[in-house]
Amino acid sequence: MKPPYKITTNILKLIASISQKLGEINAIYLSRPSPQLRKRNKIKTIHSSLKIEGNSLSEEQITAIVENKRVIGAKKDILEVTNAIKVYDNIESFNPFSYKSFLKAHKTLMNNLVEGPGKYRTQDVGIFKGTQISHLAPSAKKVPILMDNLFQYLKKYDEITLIKSCVFHYEVEFIHPFLDGNGRMGRLWQTVILMQEYAVFKNLPFETLINQTQEKYYNALEISDKNGDSTKFIEYMLNVLEKSLIDLLDFNNRTFSGNERLDYFISLGKKEFTRKDYMNVFKNISSSTASRDLAKGVERKILSKIGIMNKTVYKPTT
Repeated sequence: MKPPYKITTNILKLIASISQKLGEINAIYLSRPSPQLRKRNKIKTIHSSLKIEGNSLSEEQITAIVENKRVIGAKKDILEVTNAIKVYDNIESFNPFSYKSFLKAHKTLMNNLVEGPGKYRTQDVGIFKGTQISHLAPSAKKVPILMDNLFQYLKKYDEITLIKSCVFHYEVEFIHPFLDGNGRMGRLWQTVILMQEYAVFKNLPFETLINQTQEKYYNALEISDKNGDSTKFIEYMLNVLEKSLIDLLDFNNRTFSGNERLDYFISLGKKEFTRKDYMNVFKNISSSTASRDLAKGVERKILSKIGIMNKTVYKPTT
C-alpha cells in the first residue's frame, strides 16, 4: 500500500530547484567536503537532532565528546550524544531498504536509554500537546505490518527519492514504531535514504534548519495528520532541503583561512591543477591570494610545484 500524498505544483517547483542545485554542487565538487568540514557538519547534525528532543549539550560540548574529552553534563544527555556519534560514524553501513538495518540503528541510538532498544513497541501510545492528545498512534499490533508496508514502498514504488525520503520521515512520525526515538530515527533515516543517490546529503546538516524552524516542523506534521496525507510535510521538508543546499552553495561567501581552503581543495582528489582551477572553486579570492595559498601548500609540503609562470601546475604530495 502506497502512503497517501499528493504531488502539488509547489512540490514540483521545489524538486526542480533542488535538482538544479544538486547539479551545481556536483559541478564544483562541494559534495566532497574536507575531513574538517565533515566533522563540523556531523557535530551540527547531532546537536540539532538531539536539541529538538530536549538535549541540553552545546556544540562545543559535543565537539569535546567527539574528541574524547571530559564533559560535565546530564548523564542522559551525554549518553544520547555518544550513541548518536556511533550511529553517524557508521551511517554508510545502514541499508535504507532493510527494516533490520533500521532496527539496528535504533538499538545503537537508544542503547541504555529505553527498554528494548531496536524493537518495535508492544503498547499503544499517544502524543500529548499540553494536556491534550495531539496524535494517537496506530495500535501496537499494527506497527510491524505498517513498517513492512513502508519499507516495501521504498523498494518498489517508482517515485523520486527526494519525495520518498520525506514520506518515510513523516510515516515514522505517524506510525511511531518505538516508545522513544521516533523523531531522531525519522531524521536519520531520511539522510540514509537520500545519501544512497546524492552523496552530498551524507554531510549536509539539514537538521539544523529543522531545529531553527521547530514550530513549522510540528505544524507540518499536525496538518498532515489532520489531512490524512503527508503532502504538507513533504513541502516543508523539501523547503528545508532546498535551503540547506542554498547555504552550501553560499560556500564562497564564508570566511576561510588559506590552510582551510588548501585542505578543502586537496580533499577534492584532483591529481594535478593550476592556479586557475583553484580559483574556480574559490571564486571570491584574488589571484595574489590564490598564489599565496598555493605557496603555503608547497611550504607545508602538501603540494609539489612543477613548471614556471603560466605553465605552473601543482600536485598533492599524498
